[in-house]
Amino acid sequence: MAILGLLGVGAIWWYRLKFMKEAAGEVADAVGRVQGNLRRNKLRKKAALAPVTAIDDPVTAAATVVMAIAAEDVVVSDALEKRVRNKISAIAASEKALDEAIAYAKWASNQVADVPTVIDKTALLLKSRLDEGEKEQLLAMVLSVTPPDERHALFRRRVEQLQRKLGLEVMG
Repeated sequence: MAILGLLGVGAIWWYRLKFMKEAAGEVADAVGRVQGNLRRNKLRKKAALAPVTAIDDPVTAAATVVMAIAAEDVVVSDALEKRVRNKISAIAASEKALDEAIAYAKWASNQVADVPTVIDKTALLLKSRLDEGEKEQLLAMVLSVTPPDERHALFRRRVEQLQRKLGLEVMG
């Protein structure tokens, strides 16, 4: 009877240890999945920022931020591209520089879904390279390339964010 009792207790403990090992394995798998998701999200965010962080030319930065604000959540239309091109042509050094800035701006605004990030990153470059008059000119470009009937719900907030990031006083 004692031997059967010891075998029974041993079987119960063996079963409990086996169950605890399986539970620990499941917890480890869940932790691994969470860590993997965090790493993937971090890499995805870095990849999304790559087009904006690579900008080192103020003309390209201006074209990118103007286009990103004007075309938030929509594909850049030919009409918008033409309006941006007309405004940026006033500050581009050459036709080639203009073409490159517009092409990059169109590509970058389609790649980066987070317009506030575009504003933050481009404003860092532009704040140090533009004087007060040029900063005001940039804001005027944003407003003029986007007619009131084409402005999205967040347009005003994006313009105000750009003003703040450029170090300009926000009215209203």
